[in-house]
Amino acid sequence: MKKAAVYLIVISILIPISIYSWGFFGHKLINKMSVTTLPDGIIAFYKRHIDYITEHAIDPDKRRGLIADEGARHYIDIDHYGAHPFDSVPRRWKDAVAKYSEDTLMAYGIVPWHIDKMMLRLTEAFRKQDLNKILKYSADIGHYIADAHVPLHTTENYNGQMTNQRGIHGFWESRIPELYSENYDYLVGKAKYIDSPIDFAWETVKASHNAVDSVLKFEADLSARFSPDRKYAVEQRSSSNVKTYSEEYTFSYNKMLDGQVERRLRQSIIDVGSLWFTAWVNAGQPDLERLETKQVTDSLKKADEDLDYLWSNGKPKTKEKGHED
Repeated sequence: MKKAAVYLIVISILIPISIYSWGFFGHKLINKMSVTTLPDGIIAFYKRHIDYITEHAIDPDKRRGLIADEGARHYIDIDHYGAHPFDSVPRRWKDAVAKYSEDTLMAYGIVPWHIDKMMLRLTEAFRKQDLNKILKYSADIGHYIADAHVPLHTTENYNGQMTNQRGIHGFWESRIPELYSENYDYLVGKAKYIDSPIDFAWETVKASHNAVDSVLKFEADLSARFSPDRKYAVEQRSSSNVKTYSEEYTFSYNKMLDGQVERRLRQSIIDVGSLWFTAWVNAGQPDLERLETKQVTDSLKKADEDLDYLWSNGKPKTKEKGHED
């Protein structure tokens, strides 16, 4: 069977045909497709629980307005730390705290360190064969890894607010996938063991940050050539008319980026699978078939229900500094 045919079968089985953003739909997509990267010994377990891991990929975003420290876990404004931040900022948390203070780190984002922290938690959950925590941490870490792959999650100018490009964040991670994700290639290969998750997280952030200049410059150059009536369009969404970037403008920007959005999404998928696999290996490769008869406990179900209720009806506990949606 040809690769393209296999890809279409996988997509039709695993995900809805329309994927609209790196937001709720995109995070669910990444977690779900990451399951397909896993090797024997672990893939059967994740397939059994694919619905939970997919649906709860968005829990970290639901928590952002409810937990004061949650927002900082999704990004790092690495350019806050000077012209050569990857030489300046220590990769280990304790060293970074000693140099800058925990308050400063929290103010400008902690995503690479939080990925490392979540890896330790997931590894311990595998070691103890704690079904609830394996599922919860697997879903959560998938979200944070995916966020680290977004260039605009690595800069203080995260929504173009400093360069008169406000709205570019959603343009890059939402509008482009909305129009083109049906044609993305989601066959990304097999998960690999990661020797140092903290170094891996930092290299992910560095790769994302290296793309920031092109993300901003290409859009600025394009905007200078488009009149507002060509740059924007009004589309009907549900029962509302919404102003958005026109298809012509989005096509031109995506062409200038030369597949960058798809590449970062594909890399997210393989990296999520690789870190799940790494946590399992570091835990001693426990036999997950022993968990086959176990079910998610009432306590986890209740916690999930409470989060959904608060997200739908609650109010933020604090006003936090952080990237806008």
